[in-house]
Amino acid sequence: MRKPFMIEEGDHMEKSVEILFTEDVLNYFLESFDLQTELKKLGDFENYVFEAYRGNTLVILRITHSSHRDKDQILAELVWMNYLHNQNVKCPEAFKSSKNELIEALQASDGSFFYASLFSKVPGNPVKIKSPEFNDQLFHAWGKAIGQMHAVTKEYQPSKEIKLRPSWEDEELLDIETYVPNEKEIIKNTKLLINELQSLLITKDNFGLIHSDIHSGNFFYDGECVHVFDFDDCSYHWFASDIAIPLYYSVLYGYQSASEMEREQFAINFLSHFTKGYEEYHSLPKDWKQQLPLFFMLRDITLYSVLHKKISPEERNDGINQMIEGLKSRIIKKEPIVKLG
Repeated sequence: MRKPFMIEEGDHMEKSVEILFTEDVLNYFLESFDLQTELKKLGDFENYVFEAYRGNTLVILRITHSSHRDKDQILAELVWMNYLHNQNVKCPEAFKSSKNELIEALQASDGSFFYASLFSKVPGNPVKIKSPEFNDQLFHAWGKAIGQMHAVTKEYQPSKEIKLRPSWEDEELLDIETYVPNEKEIIKNTKLLINELQSLLITKDNFGLIHSDIHSGNFFYDGECVHVFDFDDCSYHWFASDIAIPLYYSVLYGYQSASEMEREQFAINFLSHFTKGYEEYHSLPKDWKQQLPLFFMLRDITLYSVLHKKISPEERNDGINQMIEGLKSRIIKKEPIVKLG
């Protein structure tokens, strides 16, 4: 799940986890992966993410609390990522620790666990939605990266010892009544949408293990290719969802205050370049365009949930409150973020 862009400062991990994440925990993992102690913190929304050095190599250390993911889920993610990496998909490689483990675990003082994983740092640079690089050439490369990933993932068969990644309907953020127990209309519309999605056809050509969160904050761009990272949300899902998410966030963060017509014009242009890139590796899934509005609405719901889960009312700034109101209005009206004509 993307960290909402208005949250820029302070710690955003749940306070209960923050208390457990001591210097001793961090040092244990630095030692386990032979990392130098000089670190740069990159994020702490759902995982703690650091840039570090292993010898002379810049690497990414991610530390996850067991309240977010269990060890089996993380292992399934890392094994799949390494499979993609070995098939020439432009994504990080997961490295082993000095004990030859992909995941190092440490029990916290309350009996819960922290799990650490180490990744290669992908080449390229981040692309801001308002930057000149956010253009047709990028949209084509973005589509190409996702098309290649879908083509490769169709052949992926995890070994029997690997527990499968969750399916889309296992997403705890879809239990929306946990986070907004009194919003009856929101709860009702969430259940209706889940029922509609459950009726969609599933085939090898339209459904499989996907990244599930390829927005512009989860890749670097080298001017030619998109290098995707942060596979923390990977799940069994419709391929069309991986097409919906890039467009969803591009509209949400680039066209927040634009007119409906401007949003639609942007979406049509974005998809024309994105789908050309996608089709270089994989045929567009059947009925993908008719399904996009459903996946836009699904992301509205999970984003609405995560904002309520992570940010208490007193911590919300005007930008967050405005976003929550926009999400709420669309969920109640059953309106996608952008209409595709």
